[in-house]
Amino acid sequence: MSKIKVFICCLCLAIACRSWVLGGHMLNANRGEGYNILSTVRRDDAGKILPRPARLIPIALAELWVREETGKNDGKRVEEYLAAVNLKKGDPYCAAFVSWVFKQAGYGLPRTGWAPSLFPTSRLAKAAVPGNVFGIYFPTMKRIAHCGLVVGSRSDWITTVEGNTDASGGREGGGVYQRLRHKKSIRLFSDWRQDVLR
Repeated sequence: MSKIKVFICCLCLAIACRSWVLGGHMLNANRGEGYNILSTVRRDDAGKILPRPARLIPIALAELWVREETGKNDGKRVEEYLAAVNLKKGDPYCAAFVSWVFKQAGYGLPRTGWAPSLFPTSRLAKAAVPGNVFGIYFPTMKRIAHCGLVVGSRSDWITTVEGNTDASGGREGGGVYQRLRHKKSIRLFSDWRQDVLR
C-alpha cells in the first residue's frame, strides 16, 4: 500500500512539474521541430533568471514526450541527443540524453555518449541531489551501462528522468521516461552541475 502511495505522489509531482515547465501555451508547441526549452525555463515566474542547476530538471522533464520512431534508437529528437555527442542514428543514447540536457542548460560538459565516462573519480557524489547523474551497474557487462538524471529523492527512493529506457526500466527502451528507482539499484552518482559554461 505504501508503494502505491509513493507512486501516486511521484506521478502527481511529475504532472505538476511538467505543467509548470510547459505552461498552457506550450502544450500546443510543435516540440519535435527545433523546440528550444531554454527560451521557456531561463526565467522564473518573477522574471528572475534561473541558475543553471535549476534549469536541468525542467529541461529533462520537458522531454518526457520523446519516443523512438521505430524502436531502433531513432527519431528526430533521439537523433538530436545522439548528434550532441557525435554519435549516429541507432546508437544507445542514455548518456547522450544526459549530455544534451546539460548542453541545453548552458553547460560545456559533459559531452559523451559512453555512460561509464560520466563517473570519473573527480565528479563522484555521495547523494542523490537533483541534477546529479546516476549510473546503474550491469554485472553481465561489468560496467555502468545505463544512466540518467536525478529529479528528486525521498527515503530509499530516487525519482529520475532517463533516455533509452521504458516503463520497465531497462537500458534499451523506447524513449525518455520518468522512473522511480530504489537507491540500492544505483551504483554511482556524479555531479556535473558546477561545470564551466560553454
